[in-house]
Amino acid sequence: ATMIDAGLPMVQCLEILGGQSENPEFRKIILNIKATVESGSTLADALRKHPKVFNRLFISLVDAGETGGILDNILNRLAEYIEKNNKLVKQIKGAMIYPTSILVVSFFVTMVLLVYVIPVFQEMFADFGQDLPAATQMVVDLSEGTRANLHWILGIVGGLIFAGASFYKNPKGRLLVDEFLLDAPIVGPLIQKVSVAKFTRTLGTMLSSGVSILEALEIVSATAGNMVVENGLKRVRDKISEGKSMSAPLAEIKAFPPMVVQMITVGESTGALDTMLSKIADFYDDEVDSAVSAMMSMLEPVIMAFLAVILGGLVISMYLPVFTMAGSIGA
Repeated sequence: ATMIDAGLPMVQCLEILGGQSENPEFRKIILNIKATVESGSTLADALRKHPKVFNRLFISLVDAGETGGILDNILNRLAEYIEKNNKLVKQIKGAMIYPTSILVVSFFVTMVLLVYVIPVFQEMFADFGQDLPAATQMVVDLSEGTRANLHWILGIVGGLIFAGASFYKNPKGRLLVDEFLLDAPIVGPLIQKVSVAKFTRTLGTMLSSGVSILEALEIVSATAGNMVVENGLKRVRDKISEGKSMSAPLAEIKAFPPMVVQMITVGESTGALDTMLSKIADFYDDEVDSAVSAMMSMLEPVIMAFLAVILGGLVISMYLPVFTMAGSIGA
C-alpha cells in the first residue's frame, strides 16, 4: 500500500516485497505473482493462484480495489483488518491455551506420580509392618490399578481424543458442539462477543471497500468459526437476495444481541451500514478484552484449587504414614 501510494509500478512493488521476504516459500510465491502480473494479469487473478496463502476475503478486496482504482486504500484497510483480527485470535488462543496446558501437564504429572513415585513409597511402607491410613491405602490401590491397566487408560484417553476430533469434523457433530459452547455459562458469552466482533469487522471492511453485500455475506459466513452463526448468516444472505433487510433475519441468530441488531437497522436506514459495523466491531473488541480478562481471573483460582486437591492430595496421602509413625514414637 505504501509503495503504490508513492507511485511505484506494481511489478516493482512485488519485486521489492519478494526481496524483503525472510520466508523462502513466501518469497517464491510473491515472485510467482510478480511474473503473473508481468504477463498481463491483474493482481487479484495472480493471487487466486495461491488460495492457501490468500483467502477469498483478501482476493475480493484486492479485486474491488483494482476495479475502483483505490488499491492503496483497500490494502491499508486490509492490513488494519488483519492486524485487528490477529489480535482477536491471539486473545482467544491465549485464554484457551493456559487452562488446557495446565490440565494436560497435571494429567501427566499425576500419571508419573501414580506409576513411578508412589510404588517407591509403597515398598518403604511395606517395611513398616503397620496398617496404612485409609487415604494412603486408597492412593496405593489407585497406583496399583493404574500400573496394571496403564495400556487401557492410555488407549481410552487416545480413543476419546480421536472420537472427539472425528465427531467435531462431522457437520452434525460440530453443530451440536457449537450450540453447546454458545450456551455454556463462562465460554458462551465470550464466543458470542468474538462472533459479533469478527462478523462486524469483516463485513464492515468488505462493504466499505465496495464488495457487494451478497458476496460479502457469503465470505463472512464461511469464516464465522461457529456453525450456528455460519448457518444463521447463510439464512440472512438468502433473505437479502429475496429483497428483505438484514436486521430481521439477523435477530434470529442467538449470538447477536438486540443492541447489535438495532444498530445495524439504524445503519441500513441511514445508508451508513459500513460505518456502523466498524463502530460495533470496535466496541466488541473492547468487550472481548474485558471478557477474556474476567474469564482468566475466574479460571486461575479454580485451576489452582484443582491442582491443590489432586496433586496436593496425592503428596499428603503419601506422607500420612510418616506422620503417624512420628506420632506413635513421640507417644
